[in-house]
Amino acid sequence: MNNTKVILTGDRPTGKLHLGHYVGSLRQRVALQHTHQQYILIADLQGLTDNGNTPQKVSNHILEVMADYLATGIDPEKTTLCLQSALPALAELTMLYMNIVTVARVERNPTVKSEIAQKGFSRALPVGFMAYPISQAADITAFQAELVPAGDDQQPMIEQTNEIVRKMNSLTDKPILRHCEALLSQTGRLPGIDGGAKMSKSLGNTLTLSASEDEIHLAVSAMYTDPNHLRVNDPGQIQGNVVFSYLDAFHPCKEKVAAMKAHYARGGLGDRICKNELEECLQALIAPIRTRRAEFIQDKATLLSLLRQGSERAMAVSQQTLYDVKRGLGLPVMF
Repeated sequence: MNNTKVILTGDRPTGKLHLGHYVGSLRQRVALQHTHQQYILIADLQGLTDNGNTPQKVSNHILEVMADYLATGIDPEKTTLCLQSALPALAELTMLYMNIVTVARVERNPTVKSEIAQKGFSRALPVGFMAYPISQAADITAFQAELVPAGDDQQPMIEQTNEIVRKMNSLTDKPILRHCEALLSQTGRLPGIDGGAKMSKSLGNTLTLSASEDEIHLAVSAMYTDPNHLRVNDPGQIQGNVVFSYLDAFHPCKEKVAAMKAHYARGGLGDRICKNELEECLQALIAPIRTRRAEFIQDKATLLSLLRQGSERAMAVSQQTLYDVKRGLGLPVMF
């Protein structure tokens, strides 16, 4: 097994996982667990940064997300599944890092700026939300992660994490923390089913991994194509066409998709045929995940036990990092 460690911090339990998660990193995670030491963090504390007034929205989805992971092929024998709030070292590392990061630096983070605008926080911005890049840095460094599967919109988070690593290592006699790099998905960001720039739980434009046959049919039927493709024989636009974005991401035969694109672009291929092809593909993809997920979610005691076991393993690793950091800074170590 490769000695490189992998930590994934992007999944907050604020809803069921969706196709954007699957194409963005879940497929990577399933493959990586066979070659790397992998940690998957259910970031419930981070979920509270914009759900502080509705904590039940987060707590209610912790086991839902666990079931999604297992249904897509994550093996708890090969991947350490852990809960953020069960690892006190993460909160303490976050506090230590806060003292070496300025407000101006966090405000410059383009991912934070974009999400603040998207959520319309203005002056009602929770302090925790503003500081979540620092919390992510604590999550990553606590496990000495060197690779972080992430979307391209998360690159600023990786950059800020490495800034914190450099600063902390400069304060200790010898380097303690490791630098990390983003492991980008080969598939770009998946648009929302409404044609929005990003599939997002908060925007309500997702298709979950537990979607029923009817939900899949309705979602595909409503997908944005080319508004100027009024007749079958009209040339169609591929760029910005959500149906083709999804075919690119999920269809198993790239040659067939390429032929469909060429046909659509020159005219003679209708939107309905394209949508039928996509629906058949998504029904085949989601059906077995949905079935496995239903089995897992019925046994919540087992899900809790697996999460507890993973969190215990993760605690030992994260506490060691905290111990090393505090000792390196000359702070008292009381455990």
